[in-house]
Amino acid sequence: MAKIALGCEPVVGSLTPSKKREYRVTNRLQEGKRPIYAVGFNFIDSRYFNVFATVGGNRVTVYQCLEGGIIAVLQSYIDEDKDESFYTLSWACSIDGIPLLVAGGINGIIRVIDTGNEKIHKSFVGHGDSINEIRTQALKPSLVVSASKDESVRLWNVHTGICILVFAGAGGHRNEVLSVDFHPSDIYRIASCGMDNTVKIWSMKEFWTYVEKSFTWTDLPSKFPTKYVQFPVFIASVHSNYVDCNRWLGDFILSKSVDNEIVLWEPKTKEQSPGEGSVDILQKYPVPECDIWFIKFSCDFHYNAAAIGNREGKIYVWELQSSPPVLIARLSHIQSKSPIRQTAMSFDGR
Repeated sequence: MAKIALGCEPVVGSLTPSKKREYRVTNRLQEGKRPIYAVGFNFIDSRYFNVFATVGGNRVTVYQCLEGGIIAVLQSYIDEDKDESFYTLSWACSIDGIPLLVAGGINGIIRVIDTGNEKIHKSFVGHGDSINEIRTQALKPSLVVSASKDESVRLWNVHTGICILVFAGAGGHRNEVLSVDFHPSDIYRIASCGMDNTVKIWSMKEFWTYVEKSFTWTDLPSKFPTKYVQFPVFIASVHSNYVDCNRWLGDFILSKSVDNEIVLWEPKTKEQSPGEGSVDILQKYPVPECDIWFIKFSCDFHYNAAAIGNREGKIYVWELQSSPPVLIARLSHIQSKSPIRQTAMSFDGR
């Protein structure tokens, strides 16, 4: 288990907005009565940077941002199970460039929607419980990773429908996995976090032949030799409560718990002893009234800024690339009083 290094105190950002960028409300859409748990822009395909999707209840909806603040509904998908409650979504694409929308939730089934042809492309069954987050490998957007209540993380090939790797076992999470993310440049690395209060970094390097094999597999997906990855290369206890969101910022990690802040830290691994090392906490981004779990932050494409909601319906937009951290804006609206579970920043953060 990684120890927190002594020495420099982390730099804490001021809650006085810099007003570096002004945001205004341009639209408001109501999607029935069930909570919307996730929203996400398509960063995978430059043709669709102005397209975003939401999930709530058993519904997945695709929208497009038009000039003048107008939002058009492009597609809506209703799951056949009325009791399904989607918690997460991620944009991906098949190897021939068709945009895919991947969603999962309480049923533990991952639905891959072919938005180009408006039909279900595939359904993935494998997780033994609900799915809390799905993320796409930007360097290979046919690969997605899912984090589940069943204490595992799974790597999938959306093109062939194969479950390639399962990150679980002796060194795995000991409670629900709430969040997972691919490293932006090291294709082998992922980070996951959850209700066991830890963040774990995993490496796929020695299993990469299985990833490559998944693209050429012609037999049934169920016959693929799925591999278990039992031991992470790094385990960190940065937080003392549930960790419900983690994102790579270069080689650093942004993570949050229920402590009214996002923490930026550096994992310092020991090559000789996997799982061990130290943690250097670099910066803290305060978020008042953010003390309930399953509130996730989002970043723009270049990771210049992060936006996060709180339980009172306010949104804080932090500049990520400055030290000390700068609060770009604090957003509030008279009609926004409920918890904001997820934000989505557009490609350029506007």
